[in-house]
This record gives sequence, C-alpha cells and structure tokens, in this order.
Amino acid sequence: MNAQPTDTPGHSWLGTPIDARPLFAPEQAALMSTLRGLAPADWGREAVPGWSVRDLAAHLLGDFYGRLARDRDGHPDGPAFAPGETLERFIHRINQEWVEACRRVSPAALVDTLDLVGDQVARFFEATDPDAPSLGVSWAGADPAPMWLDSARDLTEFWTHRQQIRHAVGQATDPDPRLLSVVVDTFLRALPHTLRQVDAPAGTQVRVSVEGPAGGAWTATATGSRWSLAAPQTGRPAAAVHLDAETAWRLCTRGIQPEAAFARARVDGDRVLAEAACRIVSIVY
Repeated sequence: MNAQPTDTPGHSWLGTPIDARPLFAPEQAALMSTLRGLAPADWGREAVPGWSVRDLAAHLLGDFYGRLARDRDGHPDGPAFAPGETLERFIHRINQEWVEACRRVSPAALVDTLDLVGDQVARFFEATDPDAPSLGVSWAGADPAPMWLDSARDLTEFWTHRQQIRHAVGQATDPDPRLLSVVVDTFLRALPHTLRQVDAPAGTQVRVSVEGPAGGAWTATATGSRWSLAAPQTGRPAAAVHLDAETAWRLCTRGIQPEAAFARARVDGDRVLAEAACRIVSIVY
C-alpha cells in the first residue's frame, strides 16, 4: 500500500474532530502571564535557535495579525511566494522578515500589542464554524483542512511557543492538562500522513499511546488506499509505541529527534512500523 492524501474524500480519516475553540482565551491568558512575569534580561535569552524570547513574542504577534487579516477581515494583500519557493522556505522567509522588522519594538510595546490583538484572535476562533474549509495543514496531509483542524493547529503553535519561552527562562513545561491534552491530540493527527509511504496490508494497525492525564491512544489503520484514524480497532496492533507526554510533544515539534524519542519509548510488536511512527512531525519543518 502506498497511500496518497487525495485517495479518500472528506476528512474522516483524521479521526474525531477536535474543538479547540474554548481554549484560545485560556492560552492567551497564560501567554500574557508568562510574558508579564519576565525580567528585563529574559527578553534577550535564546528561545529557539537564532531567535530570542523577544523575537519569538514578535513572531506570535505576526501570527495573530496574519490570522485576523486573512480570515476575519478578508485582507487580500500579504507576502507572496518567490519563484520556485517551497512552502517551507516561504514560511521561514516571511517569519524571519517579520521578526527582523519587529526588533525596533520594545518588549513593553510587544506585550501591550499581544494583549490587545490576542484577545481578538481568541474571539475570532470562538466564533468559527468547525466544519468550514480552511487553510491546509501540510503535516496532516489535509489541504484544504476543516477549520477544526486548522484552529487546533494554531492553538498548538501558540502553546508550543509559550513553552519555548518558558524553557528559555528556566521554567518547566506547563502541565495544565486542559491545554496539553488538546495539543497532543492535535499533534497525533499527523500519524496517518506520517505513515503514508509505509507499505502494509489492509487492516494493519499502528498505535501510539501517550501516558498521563493529558494522554490517550491513537490507532492508524491501513485501509488499502491510505492510513486512517477512523477505522475500527481490531485486536492487537502490529506495532505499539508508548511515550510520555513531554517526549511526545517535543518529538512532534522536533524539540527532540525521532531517534531520541524512539530510545525513550516502550515498543511492542513490529519495530520497523514503530520507528516509522516515531518519525511523526506536526509542524512545518
């Protein structure tokens, strides 16, 4: 089997829809609490390679403005692809251009603007139709994607960047299961796309389990044309991967590499299939 993203109409293969809409306001409140608690020296600490905490906060502001301009306001102007530019290169380029432009903005002004615009973003998502077509989610193989997946994807991005800021200043990952459980659930919707090049007989199942109060289990089934999270579970999977929540979300965002995650995992069954599942990535990478 060599499943392709266009083999099945609709999005049932992505599994039960996620309703992230009520979580944007709590995530926004958590972000503001984190940023307002920073010391002056914290803003210059490296949050991700090449970007400081201030840069990452500016990147979030760009995400906020982009979502409102495109989907709330119908604003037609914005950056365009350069000739021959891939999606990954386009996104990385426009993100870097925005961050560099915002380096003249002080941390205090960034916080004030993030507070104002972030509340508008939360209200926008609260009012969306989860079944409406929306932006593609490339790492899940859905283009266009339903709004429920697009919005959940944005929640994971906001949440992940907040954790990167927390880690930069010596704080641990926020363990709040309200948010972390939805983040992990969203990230695992990449599992069918991750396995798309894996040849397996129809009915073969690969399960990824995440431990703890924010965890769960996701089973991808080879259906003959693609892998699906919606197929009924039958018996024991051919491969089962058990991860803790910290390893799972860091793997999906490439905070750790697949080899490191696989070394931390408990694996039952076919190790080749398990290694394939551990190549999951839930960001544009």
